[in-house]
Amino acid sequence: MSPPQVLDNALGAVGKTPLIRLDKIAKDQDLKCNLLGKVEFFSAGGSVKDRIAKAMVEAAERDGKLIPGKSVVIEPTSGNTGIGLAMACAIKGYATIITLPNKMSLEKEALLRALGAEVIRTPTEAAWDSPTSHIGVAQRLQREIPYGIILDQYSNVNNPLAHELTTGPEIIEAVDVLVAGAGTGGTITGIARAIKKTHNKDCIVVGVDPKGSVLAKGPDCDEVSPEDNTPYTVEGIGYDFIPEVLNFQDIDQWMKTDDAESFAAVQLVMRNEGLLVGGSSGSALSGALRWLKSDAGRETANTEGANVVVLLADGIRNYMSKPWFLQIAMEAPPSALAGKIADILNTKDTHTGPVLLKAPEPSSASSISHRLATVRL
Repeated sequence: MSPPQVLDNALGAVGKTPLIRLDKIAKDQDLKCNLLGKVEFFSAGGSVKDRIAKAMVEAAERDGKLIPGKSVVIEPTSGNTGIGLAMACAIKGYATIITLPNKMSLEKEALLRALGAEVIRTPTEAAWDSPTSHIGVAQRLQREIPYGIILDQYSNVNNPLAHELTTGPEIIEAVDVLVAGAGTGGTITGIARAIKKTHNKDCIVVGVDPKGSVLAKGPDCDEVSPEDNTPYTVEGIGYDFIPEVLNFQDIDQWMKTDDAESFAAVQLVMRNEGLLVGGSSGSALSGALRWLKSDAGRETANTEGANVVVLLADGIRNYMSKPWFLQIAMEAPPSALAGKIADILNTKDTHTGPVLLKAPEPSSASSISHRLATVRL
């Protein structure tokens, strides 16, 4: 037995996440191919974005852009990149400011503050180029705070490069189809490059984009349709502009998803595979399953030995107070076992006399949300 590995700090535990078979789901969906999840919540900071945070900070240090004791790292984010940066900066000793749209979860803000970051909330409805958006506010702070620096996940080459050098090689021997959600696009771009350059140029890369986002339109994103104005709840994927790091040539096909199917897929993977994934992981999984049922994916679905890898970007830790999660967790229809428990507890026990207990009814999502909102330490 090899001795336990001792890491210098938490950054050594970024990445190196497992590929896990989703066999029960594959069987339920009548798939002959292998369905595999790349489970990124096993990374030190809890998401796939740990990888780019580490890479961007270390590259900035090598380039002399970060000055110990002086630099203030500022980043507009949906949350996970911010958490990765706050973790890295806590370890390395840099101050951190994160700008975060209002729709992002309370858990993300709490984690950021726990890691020592300052957090500024911005209007969700603000366009990306508005001075009141999370990007606009970050840019203003960078201009006015001495030694402020935006590492800029939307244009930083180390975003896709981190995935080309780490995430991609971790799955490179096991993938014929890759399905991943797109936010900045760095994850899917970098993994696709790693696979197609050195392993399987014929690998099919499927991007998943929520309805209400323009990413799947590519260069035609200026052509606005009614669907583009659809608000969506899922966090961490989709945008109202095209980030520089997203390379459309690396993506073969796109699937559009909505909140309902994404959150249903979260429940599916939790109940069947025991993986506590977040909402965008549900988007990726639901997109993968629909692609495998489509004309484009049916041949792969029916091919034994074909490997379909779904990027599961983060875990449920970031979303446990969200109404959508409380609904699937606390308001699910009662099971047959719940009925049996109720019958037992409502029946006189011949050994102990009358029973004074009964099976509790599930709390409603609204009541739990209220309790979470009112709890104060």
